[in-house]
Amino acid sequence: MNRRANSPIRSKKPSIWRSEMIYGVILKDLVAHHDDRGFFCEVLKEGSGKFFSIKQVSIGCAFPGVIKAFHMHKRKGECFHVISGFAKVVLHDLRVNSETRGMTDVIYLNSECHRIVYIPPGVAHGYQALGNTNLCMLYATDEPYDPKDPDETKIPFDDSSIDFDWSIKNR
Repeated sequence: MNRRANSPIRSKKPSIWRSEMIYGVILKDLVAHHDDRGFFCEVLKEGSGKFFSIKQVSIGCAFPGVIKAFHMHKRKGECFHVISGFAKVVLHDLRVNSETRGMTDVIYLNSECHRIVYIPPGVAHGYQALGNTNLCMLYATDEPYDPKDPDETKIPFDDSSIDFDWSIKNR
């Protein structure tokens, strides 16, 4: 079992971070503009180092402790951004010809860190809502959802081939 908390390595552009383990996963720090009224943050914008062409944007919420995992897309790339709450995002590379096939990566996102994670096709992903508040996430995909051809493979959260331990580790 290969599992490790993410420890990003800077790429050439200072605002883009890549996961150390899974090839093609991208973490991007977002710029938030704060003042005494609150803040404003651009999440995805054409022409500013975008990850892909956005075809659909959705919002999902999970109650504290809920695990929504796993699923995988064969064609579709997806971005996650936490709007409120705290998430443990778990990624597992299922791509046959990937140099990181079989690797698992864990990324922690919350509404205060202003980050987005891009998950390429072929990487199984899911998340757990941590803390005692609801988790709300923004999803953006490069292909719209089609109920006749959903491009989604569901995998149980406790699948033995991924073998991920979702328990909270008190330290």
